Amino acid sequence: MNILIINGPNINMLGVREPDIYGKSTYADLIDLIREHCREKGVTPEFYQSNHEGDIVDKIQSALGKFDGIVINAAAYTHTSVAILDALKAVKIPTVEVHISDINARDEFRKFSYASLYAEKMIAGKGFAGYTEAIDYLINR
Repeated sequence: MNILIINGPNINMLGVREPDIYGKSTYADLIDLIREHCREKGVTPEFYQSNHEGDIVDKIQSALGKFDGIVINAAAYTHTSVAILDALKAVKIPTVEVHISDINARDEFRKFSYASLYAEKMIAGKGFAGYTEAIDYLINR
């Protein structure tokens, strides 16, 4: 099974950005955790992080025919990007949306997610463990 893990803007700043919300672990720590979990489960992950909306759309479009599932943390684009939603809908790849923090317990504007209009499942507020839960969901669906 091949899974594409997409992270949006500022996820590369984990460990520096608002550690009271996102923790002190880094983006490299997140990648290591996911890579090890995938190795144990026999899954091949590909990682992609971008601070640019169009690049994320391009990556989703390029996933067509290559991946069995997508795990996406669109970060700030969660609340603004119809383009990412449309790309997910276009490729029709099973998708799980992940958020490190609980978006429903934060600012009012963070409570709406465009990606959730397509994603089969949303996992929020479980920290890095949300990614491994998302991978397990895709394996078992």
